[in-house]
Amino acid sequence: MMLEKKILVVEDSPVVLKVLHHLLSQNPVFTPVLCACYKEAEDKLKDSESEFFAAIVDLNLPDAKNGEIVDLVLFNKIPCVVLTGNFDDKLRLSLLNKGVLDYITKDSRYSFNHVIKVIERLSKNQGIKVLVAEDSSTSRLFIRILLEQYRFNVVEAENGQEALAKLEEDVEIRMLITDHNMPLVNGYDLVRMLRFNSRFQDLVIIGLSAEGDNALSAKFIKAGANDFLKKPFYHEEFHCRVVHSLEAQEMLETIRDLANIDPLTKLKNRRFLFDQWELLFRNDPSDVVLAIIDLDRFKSVNDLYGHIVGDSLLEVIGREISNAFPDMQVCRFGGEEFCIMAKTDGQDLIERLEVFLSRLRQKELTEAKISLTCSVGVCCRPMNSLEELIREAELNLDVAKKLGRDRVVAHQG
Repeated sequence: MMLEKKILVVEDSPVVLKVLHHLLSQNPVFTPVLCACYKEAEDKLKDSESEFFAAIVDLNLPDAKNGEIVDLVLFNKIPCVVLTGNFDDKLRLSLLNKGVLDYITKDSRYSFNHVIKVIERLSKNQGIKVLVAEDSSTSRLFIRILLEQYRFNVVEAENGQEALAKLEEDVEIRMLITDHNMPLVNGYDLVRMLRFNSRFQDLVIIGLSAEGDNALSAKFIKAGANDFLKKPFYHEEFHCRVVHSLEAQEMLETIRDLANIDPLTKLKNRRFLFDQWELLFRNDPSDVVLAIIDLDRFKSVNDLYGHIVGDSLLEVIGREISNAFPDMQVCRFGGEEFCIMAKTDGQDLIERLEVFLSRLRQKELTEAKISLTCSVGVCCRPMNSLEELIREAELNLDVAKKLGRDRVVAHQG
């Protein structure tokens, strides 16, 4: 169940209110709360039973013409985006220094889309953990405040060695912001060490330094950093660089997912199995078990009902297998074959597969009410490679079919 995120919108223009309400409502998580003046906003803040996630405010309101709404929102510790009709650079700097997230002028349709993008980024950032490695407590606090304004979850380290230890123990850290000049392990060496470890290939890294020549930024980026900032930096630039680096990495992960996900069932595909599990198998082959599930007489389903129903059946079976084995890696192996792989006890997998087949016999699947059985070949013997594991499971699958289908066959040795 998605948690509601209430967005306070304070704007005296009915047209702008309507536009913002429409755009925010496109995201099912957001619930817009609309106010046409300062007093309405004040009452909503007093009467609200739940916290507001963020606020979008105009500066010039009928009962508060000098931006008083910003102070009200910030006093209530609500992240604030200003959407105003006039650009005033001095006022913009003043508001950003107060803690306003962004200052956006209503000069085009893109302005409204940008406001929504900022709010959506806040929502995404709640699940992102950032490690700040900085030996200066003052700089560390300043960076923490900037990140927490954007709802990031911040972890701190006082030197490169401590940063390495925290990254090793906490797999949820998605971004590292590291100073260069630190004791024990400096920022540049920290980046190089991390990029030599394939586990940290997706870690977003931004380097910082108040010292060094202009070549230091290139040196950091060549070592594997995503970006580099020279101190002192202005916090608006800092936020832009952080968000840009994160979005670039998210796009890369999306592209990678497209290559590794079966478009029909949305399960991982055969390519993922060989790329990711071959690596795991090489590092630690102990207790790796594999099962191949084949849909019995699937060709007759396509011949009788057509390929649209056949595709629907594959989707349903994919979900059934995922739901039955949530703690294991489920892939579509190809055609009507699915694969389950895990580091677990072989007998446990066999028993769970037997239960799965038993429940499947009692179901009628898709709108066509199709009854279906599956044959399964399992390998839970120690093997020297992933290919050998798959070959053994396929041989056992052939035996299951020759014995009459609708059964699990495993030679455990």
